[in-house]
Amino acid sequence: MRTYADAGAEAGRHWRATITAAQAGDRQALDELVAGWLPLVYNIVGRALNGHADVDDVVQETMLRAVGNLGSLRDPDSFRSWLVAIAMRQIRDRARRRTATRLDESTAPEGAADFAELTVLRLQLEGQRREVAEAVRWLDDEDRQLLSLWWLEVAGELTRRELAAAVGISRQHAAVRVQRVKERLEVSRGIVRALDGACPDLREVTARFSGRPDSVWRKRLARHIRGCGYCGDTRENVVPAERLLVGIALVPVPVGFTLSLGLGGKSAVAAAGSASVGWSAKVLGALTKPAVAMTAGATLAAGGVYVAVQTPDDPPPRTAAVPTAASTTAEPPRPPAPAASPSASPSPSPSPSATKKKAVYGSVVDAVDTAPDPDTPPGALPHRPESGITSTGGAHAVMNHRGDAVTLSGQGYVLVRWQISPQYRAGSLVPPAWTGLEGRLFHVASGGGRRMDDPTSATDTTATGMGSAATGYAVLPAGTQQMWQNEYFYVDGSVTLTVNERGADYGVSVFPSTWDAVEKDILTGPPAGAGRYGLVRDTGGDDTPVPQYVTRDTPADPATVPQASRVPA
Repeated sequence: MRTYADAGAEAGRHWRATITAAQAGDRQALDELVAGWLPLVYNIVGRALNGHADVDDVVQETMLRAVGNLGSLRDPDSFRSWLVAIAMRQIRDRARRRTATRLDESTAPEGAADFAELTVLRLQLEGQRREVAEAVRWLDDEDRQLLSLWWLEVAGELTRRELAAAVGISRQHAAVRVQRVKERLEVSRGIVRALDGACPDLREVTARFSGRPDSVWRKRLARHIRGCGYCGDTRENVVPAERLLVGIALVPVPVGFTLSLGLGGKSAVAAAGSASVGWSAKVLGALTKPAVAMTAGATLAAGGVYVAVQTPDDPPPRTAAVPTAASTTAEPPRPPAPAASPSASPSPSPSPSATKKKAVYGSVVDAVDTAPDPDTPPGALPHRPESGITSTGGAHAVMNHRGDAVTLSGQGYVLVRWQISPQYRAGSLVPPAWTGLEGRLFHVASGGGRRMDDPTSATDTTATGMGSAATGYAVLPAGTQQMWQNEYFYVDGSVTLTVNERGADYGVSVFPSTWDAVEKDILTGPPAGAGRYGLVRDTGGDDTPVPQYVTRDTPADPATVPQASRVPA
């Protein structure tokens, strides 16, 4: 007999196969992917914005980003949480853009559909379920954003882990936030009940009420209800919201809702609910190539480790890159391939001071390396002690905005995964800063199959993984260490990583990792179709490079940390 669990497992296998096929350039799979997940995005955005006219734009931007960055998704099982995180970022970005010219968000403007009303009508909600839907109008923007996810969690469309990842907080913190929203939702439910009632005193209180929910009237009405025997008298049992929402369906995407996914000035329209999605030639041109040809780049250093070593009395190095002997292999490495980007510079010969003086921890600053031959595997990765890493962001901290931060403590490896999107906002990059360091921090390896200045495709050497003429460019400051899609660090103590996003749009995900995971990543090279092998930077000693932008201080603005910062032992 086929069970619910069997059906769920079968659906999971289907979507994994669909996502993998779409990443490989299958048009039909991509059509199915967009049509299948559009309702989830529409419900999240619609409820978070309560049907504001910007819903269409935010949904479109979310799906456009998801399609454009699909090749960067390494694990198909994480697609849903990845897509939801993109949607939440677009919602927050929209809120920031509107801060300067704040409009009345408490009700939908003319021409927009109130999402609470859509929920009631399209799902035919009655009684207390209708009451919950209408109560959402009384919540503040931030509460509505979280409620848009919690509603879907209770309805069985999201997990708590996915909710926490989308908001960028730990599951414990998510539990606290959700509980607060539930309490405010219950207050709002009381307001809806009271306004539907016949309390004579409430009529006087609401004589000047325009009918548009806002925070001032919410507080005023809640105060009345608390002191009113009529409005506060619940003659029927009030069912908790989570019990009312269990198994509730997604609000159908409105008939006539269109999704335009366009690049380079060309667009294509997907009718809501349609199994077939049209695509512009620009989109198809990118998606008919394997996903590895579409993701941001990574590159390898011919089995060598590039560091610059100096004692505390020496001035900080700028761009010198010295190959050390710690990771040489028995087979002589091939000469590095020409750099794929003008920003990559050849490595000079080691200076006498660098080879004669003993390395002191904190005197080592990472430096620029050249793009190596992709077929050369890396040297051995030293195995440092691992007692475990704790992160204030949990197992997967997603940081998308300037000022977002995560503190890492313990002894072990950490993965920082990059996602740079210059096509959405081009400009220069200010990399994240490591601040408040206690103990030691090393930059031990780079992986992910691609370096950020690799060509977007094997045949197009003019377009780089960080951008192109069609999408815009992201530019690193002169002398900055070239970044890979996956950057690995070793923490022995505690340190805080803070996003300094300015100029180009970027985000980073931070995962506590293991030596085994690092080694597996850097050894996954061209034979497996990942693009390039990874790069080992760890020498096993104190001459392993420390990251750029690192300090033991905690500056008010982490973006002011010097690029070639020196870290006293």
